[in-house]
Amino acid sequence: MTKATGAEVFLTGQTLFDGGAGIALHTHNCPESVTILEGDAIVEIDGTEHHVTRFDTTYVPAGMPHRFRNASATEPMRILWIYASVDATRTIVETGVTARVDAEHDKAAAAGRD
Repeated sequence: MTKATGAEVFLTGQTLFDGGAGIALHTHNCPESVTILEGDAIVEIDGTEHHVTRFDTTYVPAGMPHRFRNASATEPMRILWIYASVDATRTIVETGVTARVDAEHDKAAAAGRD
């Protein structure tokens, strides 16, 4: 759910990670909660790694560096993410590049419709 689909308070959606895949260390401009729906993950929050599995839920405050990666080299891992703002952004720590979360996922959804 994004602002474009009617969300007014928060963004929510899912991401599927192939075996061994992950996302770069990043921050958000608002709090984020992530629940593991499928598989096992390693989540790094503020420099500390945690092993999380199906139905475990994390909370990451705004501005806190974090990342998720699939703990399996072969099995998929799926997460449900919820951002506490319809205007959530992601800033990649290494590059400083910031993008709107909904824009990233709107592009992915459009690509899937082709």
